[in-house]
Amino acid sequence: MADNVTTEDEIHDKEMSLLDHLMELRRRLIWSSVAFLIAFAISYHFAARIYDFLAAPLAHALEARGQKPQLIYTALYEAFFTYIKVSVFAAAFLSFPVIATQLWLFIAPGLYKREKRAMLPFLVVTPILFFAGGALAYYVIFPTAWKFFLSFQDTTAGASVQIDLMAKVSDYLNLVMKLIFAFGLAFELPVLLTLLGKVGIISSAGLRKYRRYAYVGCFILAAVLTPPDILTQCGLALPLIILYEISVFSVKMVEPKVELDS
Repeated sequence: MADNVTTEDEIHDKEMSLLDHLMELRRRLIWSSVAFLIAFAISYHFAARIYDFLAAPLAHALEARGQKPQLIYTALYEAFFTYIKVSVFAAAFLSFPVIATQLWLFIAPGLYKREKRAMLPFLVVTPILFFAGGALAYYVIFPTAWKFFLSFQDTTAGASVQIDLMAKVSDYLNLVMKLIFAFGLAFELPVLLTLLGKVGIISSAGLRKYRRYAYVGCFILAAVLTPPDILTQCGLALPLIILYEISVFSVKMVEPKVELDS
């Protein structure tokens, strides 16, 4: 057994030169860049369809009110750059597995086998939670929030001043991307807290002790990341509170055990 540990330590301690590290980093960056560029090219080809998918919740909300789904642009280049943003947005999602793999291949040689086994669950859960947050925003928050915002229109024939939505393609895309990324990143809370608990920086007892302050922090974070309406803010704050409670349990499972002196 000692021989096995020595062999592993010797392999781990075999240091690469600074030039070797830079060459390895360059290789991983090249593969990541190629993956992103390929994903960008594919995404730009389908940019119109991707935008239609992102705009579908608004279109359904408008149709439910008997209005024609319509978005406008006021600058000649606005639609073009909106499609560029859509392509970058989609390419980031499509190429994320490749980029994450290249990052792992770069840092894995510097880890022990037990450290690799400990990190693997976090690498698997991270993209799942991010996509879950984005899905919550798209399928739950968007339809409800858009219906709420559209209720402020006043298109009745007898109104002295009609209030009608004329949404711009770029403004809508910016709002959608912001919310999807906000919900996706917020759903990484259990991963972050569990990692901190595993290395002993925080404890489950501390998380329970400061639970009230954490709840307030969830609402503050939601207020910063979402539009200034109570509906969307609660739509992010409440899942954050649930994720915090999940984090308390997961930190308790992985935190270093304190051995009591007999």
